Amino acid sequence: MLRFVREAFRDIRHTGSVWPSSPALAKAMTKGMMAMRGERRILEVGPGTGPFTERILKQLRRGDRFDIVEMNPAFCRELERRLLKGFRHQRSDIDVVLHQAAIQDADLPGEYDLVVCGLPFNNFPPTLVRSIFRRMMRLLRDGGELAYFEYAGVRKIKAPLVGERGRQRLKGIAYVGESLRRRFDGRQELVLGNLPPALATRLCKGAGAPPARKRRAGTSRRRGRAA
Repeated sequence: MLRFVREAFRDIRHTGSVWPSSPALAKAMTKGMMAMRGERRILEVGPGTGPFTERILKQLRRGDRFDIVEMNPAFCRELERRLLKGFRHQRSDIDVVLHQAAIQDADLPGEYDLVVCGLPFNNFPPTLVRSIFRRMMRLLRDGGELAYFEYAGVRKIKAPLVGERGRQRLKGIAYVGESLRRRFDGRQELVLGNLPPALATRLCKGAGAPPARKRRAGTSRRRGRAA
């Protein structure tokens, strides 16, 4: 908790909150995971200190792969110390790889069944928001799901405080979200059990594809390493 608060105040643009996400929000963000059959590939982007990471780890099964992308080095160290080191020791049958990088630069295999994103999009320029979503959707397989969230009513709260240029930026971000929900069958859930309340959004890439796939022959497996 203290680590999160310190890093949030140090870099509010990339952290986006001064309080970590709740178990209720973590449940909403990962609810599609249990319905996926077979070996699953999961990607988490912007985990911070790991409230979503912790829930994902508890739901992983033998043969799954879990990639985590976090650009903040202090958060990476915290994730390794508190969650990942012990998990790898206990579950060597599951690949877990931590990438210290921005999502635009991370070397990732793609074909993910689920992407869970905790990035604070309302802090970014619309061009960057579009670029990040484009990258994440390309990393999803057909039929895969992308989950992200924002704080309920955050743009309405910010709009009177940021000036005309800031309001145009917020409108641009809202337009990106609306376009994504129309194109990818977006479903939203209001999570009141979070501080502040949050709106979790789930997008589906394409339709009719099976929920997961068997691991391809010859697929490389990396264990216990940070990229």
